[in-house]
Order: sequence, then C-alpha cells, then structure tokens
Amino acid sequence: MKDRIIELESKFSFQEDTIAELNEVIIRQQRQLDDMALQMTRLAEQLEDIMTQRTGGQLVSSADEKPPHY
Repeated sequence: MKDRIIELESKFSFQEDTIAELNEVIIRQQRQLDDMALQMTRLAEQLEDIMTQRTGGQLVSSADEKPPHY
C-alpha cells in the first residue's frame, strides 16, 4: 500500500511539473500571437498609407485598379 502511495505521489509530482511547463509554453505562444497581431495591424496601416499616397488621397481597391498593360 505504501509503495502505491509513493508511486501516485511521484506521478502527481511529474504531472504538476508537466502542467507548469505547458503553461509557460502557452504564455510564450500567446505573447508571440499578440506581437504578430500588432505587427499585422501596423503592416495593414502602412499598406493603407501607401495605397492612399499612390492614388492621390483616394482609397482604391485592387479590384478597381487597371492592369499595367492598359
């Protein structure tokens, strides 16, 4: 019976360590996702600025642009 309790305590301790490690991975990944989302927002803003400058202040969708051969 004592061996069984020791084995269960050992497994429980291992599981606690694993959960703590997984939690750290999740926290790190969430930070990366937040950083990527911020970068995407900034890129979208830069693209909008470039498109606005290119079209003389009017936003034009790429579907409305004429191909270069016209």
